[in-house]
Formats: sequence, C-alpha cells, structure tokens
Amino acid sequence: MAQTPPGRGRDPQTVTADRSRDMRIAFVGLGIMGSPMAVHLQQAGHDVVGYNRTPAKAQPLVDAGGTAAASVAEAVTGADVVAVMVPDSPDVVDVLAGDDGVFANARPGTLVIDFSSIRPDVTADLAAQARERGFRLLDAPVSGGQAGAQNASLSIMVGGSAEDFDAARPVLDVVGSTVVHVGPAGSGQTVKAANQLIVAGNIGLLAEAILFLEAYGVDTAAAVRVLGGGLAGSTVLDQKAQKMLDRSFEPGFRVDLHHKDLGIVTSAARAADVPVPLGATVAQLMGAARAQGDGDLDHSALFRTLARLAGREP
Repeated sequence: MAQTPPGRGRDPQTVTADRSRDMRIAFVGLGIMGSPMAVHLQQAGHDVVGYNRTPAKAQPLVDAGGTAAASVAEAVTGADVVAVMVPDSPDVVDVLAGDDGVFANARPGTLVIDFSSIRPDVTADLAAQARERGFRLLDAPVSGGQAGAQNASLSIMVGGSAEDFDAARPVLDVVGSTVVHVGPAGSGQTVKAANQLIVAGNIGLLAEAILFLEAYGVDTAAAVRVLGGGLAGSTVLDQKAQKMLDRSFEPGFRVDLHHKDLGIVTSAARAADVPVPLGATVAQLMGAARAQGDGDLDHSALFRTLARLAGREP
C-alpha cells in the first residue's frame, strides 16, 4: 500500500468510478459485528480508520493494519466511504447528524453505508438530510449474526439509489455473500425488520419444540437432526438448536438488540395497518426475556423464557 493513504484528497465520485483503487474507509462502530467487518475490509487492501466509543475495541483492526481514530470527526475526515454499525436509531442520528458527525466533517459526495438496523422512517429522514448536504446514503442492514460477520458471509439488504448501490459494491462484496438492492431509501431497513420478524418466530417455535420433545423423553439431538433434514429445517435450527440443547447462550446476536428490532417491526406494521399477531406475541416474549435479565444473552435464550412458562429449569 502506498505511504499516502488512498482516498485522501481525491474526489469521491472518481474513487467509486475506479474500483481497482483501494479506498480510505472510515468505520464507525467496532462491536461484535463491526469489528470483523472492518478487519475484512482492511485485509482486502483498503485503508480502514475505525472509531468506537470504547477505544479498546479498535485493537483487532489495528492488529490487522488499520488505524484507530479518537473521534468520529477524525475517522471520517478525508474518507472515500463511511461505514456505520451502531446499535439503534438515536446512535445513527448522532453519528451522521451530530456536531462531531459525518455530515459536519466528511467531504460532500462521500458515500455513507449504514449497516445498522434502525427504523425505516429515521433512515428516510437521514437520507433526505444527506442529499441536501451533498452526501450519498445507503441503508444496508445485515443478517447473519456474529458468525456471518466473522466469515464475511452476511446477507445485506440495501436501500438507496441504484447508482449508489453499484458504487458501494466493492465494500459490500467484501463483507457479504448475499448482497441485494431492495429499493429506495428505507427499503433495506424494512426488509431487515421482516427478517427479524421471521427469525424471532423461528427461534420461539424451535424453543417450544425442544421443550415439547424433552417433556416426552425423546432423544433431542437425534430429533433435531431428523427435523433439520425435512421441511422444518432452517438456518435458525442449524445455528440455534444446539445452543438450546446445551443451555449455552453466549451472544452472537443479543436479546436486547432483537427486542429493539421487534419494536421496529410492530411499530412500522401498525403504521401501515398490517396486523402481525404472531409477531406481536414473540415481541412480548422477547421483552419478557429482557425483563428477566437475559438481555445480554444470545437471542436463542428466548428458550429460557419459554422454559420458565413451562415450569422447567431454563
């Protein structure tokens, strides 16, 4: 890599037109998901400058050859692309529109990719602000959890213009294996909300099924194996059944975050006059899991809440 980091002083429109060049990428949010994504981008040959409110979380990126910044403003100054992966809507608003944020400190024309999962209406508002201030914003929430981030096999649902989506492909293709443009600004967040609805429902039914099998003394490992080979098979079953059987819930995607996402689903569905009775039920169960102190556990820990309802040890 050249001593002068790629991207500094170049027109971002020129950068995205020439995909053979490495880019300077600011990555804001280096948690369970953001850290491996930033590392993959650095290892792909880009010059990644990362920022996280907890500075120690930047260490894996630094170990991979990237740079840690002391603020959002420092990270985004001179960047060709800004990537964001933070927990919730207020966090994204602060990162993009705050005094220390992207809109106040990045170059006009910079491509901003928000990988966070937030409310579609907030995304639409931020996209309008971005256009007014000369930025290009894509909402690109991801599915696949920590394993998907670590393996660069995320599913990425992208909202925004087709032109900006095409410009972002050199970044998106590094961290995701299924990358799909799903419509205008806010569409990515809407599809992610639907994704979280399906995943939560699957987790809840899987937990009920395992409790049902255990109550009848069935060989649960054998049962899960045969269920996985039939119509009941799913990625959720493949990734979460063993956690429930082992009662081991180290977080890959936390209950707290899924609770937040289900709040987005139920609110957006109500605004569109779409009834989601099953979704509302699983949202209440996820809220109960959080209230019972399981918020920092993997979302498969919804099993613990259903076990308590059955009068069994979680």
